[in-house]
Amino acid sequence: MNPLKAGEKAPLFSLPDQDGEEISSKDFKDQRVLIYFYPKAMTPGCTVQACNLRDNFEDFKKYNVAIIGISTDKPEKLSRFAEKELLNFTLLSDETHEVAQAFGVWGQKEFMGKTYDGIHRISFLIGKDGNIEHVFDDFKTSNHHEVVLDYLKHH
Repeated sequence: MNPLKAGEKAPLFSLPDQDGEEISSKDFKDQRVLIYFYPKAMTPGCTVQACNLRDNFEDFKKYNVAIIGISTDKPEKLSRFAEKELLNFTLLSDETHEVAQAFGVWGQKEFMGKTYDGIHRISFLIGKDGNIEHVFDDFKTSNHHEVVLDYLKHH
C-alpha cells in the first residue's frame, strides 16, 4: 500500500453515490474536496467519523470544502447509512476498489488475527487545482473532523 502524497495530482474518478447517481470528481472543480476513505458503513468507528463530519458540515462549508466519503459498500447500503445517520454529504460506492487503489489506500489489513485486503482509513484534501493539498493519516475516528478543521484554519 502506497498512499498518494501532497503535491501529487488527484486521480479523476466517477462513482455511484448513495442514490445510485453517477458522481464525478470533475463535479467539484473550484472547490476544495475532503475525500475520506473508510472501511465499512454502519460500523461503530465509521459511524462516529461520519456523524462528526455531519455535525461540523457548516464549518467545512466556511472553508469551501466539500466532503465525500468513499467505501466499497453498495449504494443501497450507503443509502441506509446516510438515512439512518442523517448524513448531509456525498457517499460514494467503490465496489471494485479501483478508486481506493488509485489513491493508494487499498491494501493488507489485519483484524482479530485475520489478514485481508481492504480500505485503509486515510483522507485527502484536494485543492482547487486538482492536486492533493494534504494527506490525513494520523487520527482517530473520534477526532478526524478536528484534525482536518485544524489544518483548514491554518491553511
